[in-house]
Amino acid sequence: MNATGLRVALFSGNYNYVRDGANQALNRFVAYLLRQGAAVRIYSPTVDKPAFEPTGDLVSAPSFAVPGRKEYRVPYRMSRELRRDLKIFRPNLIHVSSPDPLGHRAVSWARDHGLPTVASVHTRFETYPRYYGLAFLEPLIESMLRRFYRRCDAIVAPSESMAQLLREQRMSYDVGIWTRGIDREIFSPARRDMAWRRSIGIGDDMPVIGFIGRLVMEKGLDVFSDTVDRLTDRQVQHKVLVVGEGPAREWFQNRLPGAVFTGFQKGPELGRAVAGMDILFNPSITETFGNVTLEAMACGLPTVAARATGSESLVTEGVTGRLIRPGAISDFADALQYYCQDERARAAAGQAAQARTERNGWDQVNQALVDTYLRVIRQRAQGLAPRSSPVP
Repeated sequence: MNATGLRVALFSGNYNYVRDGANQALNRFVAYLLRQGAAVRIYSPTVDKPAFEPTGDLVSAPSFAVPGRKEYRVPYRMSRELRRDLKIFRPNLIHVSSPDPLGHRAVSWARDHGLPTVASVHTRFETYPRYYGLAFLEPLIESMLRRFYRRCDAIVAPSESMAQLLREQRMSYDVGIWTRGIDREIFSPARRDMAWRRSIGIGDDMPVIGFIGRLVMEKGLDVFSDTVDRLTDRQVQHKVLVVGEGPAREWFQNRLPGAVFTGFQKGPELGRAVAGMDILFNPSITETFGNVTLEAMACGLPTVAARATGSESLVTEGVTGRLIRPGAISDFADALQYYCQDERARAAAGQAAQARTERNGWDQVNQALVDTYLRVIRQRAQGLAPRSSPVP
């Protein structure tokens, strides 16, 4: 079999109703599958006004809004209509991208019908409780995730560091890589526009520390703002540029009254904003890859990041940026101060970062997931059942 024989049922907790790196990667992958002649059907919550149009055929799954985070929805069951649609579609592989109730039901449906299942891991859900004073729940959530992923034939992670963590957590006996690509037409040093920087109040000689992403507390906004306070106390010349939107924007703006907030950006405008920075600061530990880090590197920026999954696979310590112990405010400040005050070091790290991104073409990384699909289908055809926990 090749890609033209694939009939993939993709289950997503958020395919297009809120824009983030994970669902944009899924949409881009579906487009690649369709170009290869595969058939794809997507099952996900939907809303009246999604963030962007979906790629492929999207079937709405029953869902409810997350309490306190109403922009997100939880697909909670596999309805009779959805089961009927699956039966008509006749998939030969199930792909689950979120360990939510619908994802669990999809895995059970696949097992009942003798179909292989591949799961993609997009975020470290087990780390989320610590940002809401519930760190004691992390072992329980990790155990629940293990039960989910071990019922799948294979799982794929977006970085080698995340894949290694999943192995250490015993999430699966078959862990592969589906990394992320970069659009070089959008993310390039050529997008740097000094006139645009001036228009938002940033001088030509001012070092700009950037934040890119959804404005939610689990992105490390507290660590970011505390570190900026430390730089201010040291009288280090800098400006903060925040690109993104989210429910914590008001909190973040109150903590960083001198920062420039552009709101949500996309396409060439996003590329211009990223290229207009001088350093990316990414203190988050929840990423499994870090799309924004790759985008900043492609624009020739050094990165100061938490030593965590995702960032460790992208940032080479002392070459393309700095990797700092999570939460180490003083060490983060030291690294940022170094790049703010040494333009030559900043340029050298940025050039190395841009060179590192040459290996991340979208077609190459998406073909790796197609190869995983074909392998697990072939293994099933040969009677090789996955090694998994003995749960239904």
